[in-house]
Amino acid sequence: MRNYVLPEDVFDLTNKSILVTGGSGSFGSAFIEHLLLHTAARRIVVYSRDEHKQHDLAQTLESKADRLRFFIGDVRDVNRLSVAMRGVDYVIHAAALKHVTIAEYNPMECIHTNVMGAENVVNAALQNRVRRVISLSTDKAANPINLYGASKLASDKIMVSSNGLSGDIGTRFSVVRYGNVLGSRGSVIPFFQKLIADGAISLPVTNPEMTRFWITLPQAVSFVLSCFGMMSGGEIFVPKLPSANILDLTKALAPDIRTEIIGVRPGEKLHEVLLTKDDSRHSVELDDRYVVEPEFVFWEKGRQPYEGRRPVVKDFQYDSFSNVWRLSIEDLRSLLDTVGS
Repeated sequence: MRNYVLPEDVFDLTNKSILVTGGSGSFGSAFIEHLLLHTAARRIVVYSRDEHKQHDLAQTLESKADRLRFFIGDVRDVNRLSVAMRGVDYVIHAAALKHVTIAEYNPMECIHTNVMGAENVVNAALQNRVRRVISLSTDKAANPINLYGASKLASDKIMVSSNGLSGDIGTRFSVVRYGNVLGSRGSVIPFFQKLIADGAISLPVTNPEMTRFWITLPQAVSFVLSCFGMMSGGEIFVPKLPSANILDLTKALAPDIRTEIIGVRPGEKLHEVLLTKDDSRHSVELDDRYVVEPEFVFWEKGRQPYEGRRPVVKDFQYDSFSNVWRLSIEDLRSLLDTVGS
């Protein structure tokens, strides 16, 4: 599995201030811990609405408390966001309503958080002259068939187009789009692990042919940091990731437990897409990632060339089914060991 970390002299966070929305979530916690351990960032702002998770994170990172600031707040509240972003140099927007089924049954809540929340992040960042903003997206935003994916696609569009609003302020906005995070809260792996620990005699599988892209939390953190170092504003960065079959995942976790096929749930795809054919018309390939370049006038002005960039082939689509980088059952077992399964 790849490591995307850039050398410190390429993107130096020394004496900088960083805010993370959704800062007490799986990605946010891992990102903040990495900043504390591996950078000389002056101030790290944890912005989230979960009081309990913030308390737990504060206790875990107590020895580094002098560099941490905790803000209880919601991305729906632009005034609170603006206060939290005072003096901030860089923003990671990781807050979202992420569960497909919950979004389907609570559509307006999903829109308020994922779409209006993105607009609020943009407005607060512009008001406070933040230097760079990266918004985390999902493979479900590419050719979306559920509300969660559609809301994240709208969020992505807001972020990309907002580069045309910054003017003399100079704030840059980009997006990182990746697949399932191994072991993150609410994902399928902790769900399976709990069933196994509770003595389940079978594991539910929606479809034996289903595939997904996979990334570890450390990889996601290092990839986002590397994108901060190379972004011009308006790009959607897509890491090259391995795919795995869901049935193989159950065999890696519990080879002796049978599976029960329950059928694909509403809003789910058999295979996920990270880069669509339409995206590929204005995308380039690098050794470790794809970059979807924006089709806006502002792009040509601030653009910086990527070393080794090359256009993707015509009608290319990057999906979890046709992806040549596949994880075997043994690969999955080794990977699960690294995330504490």
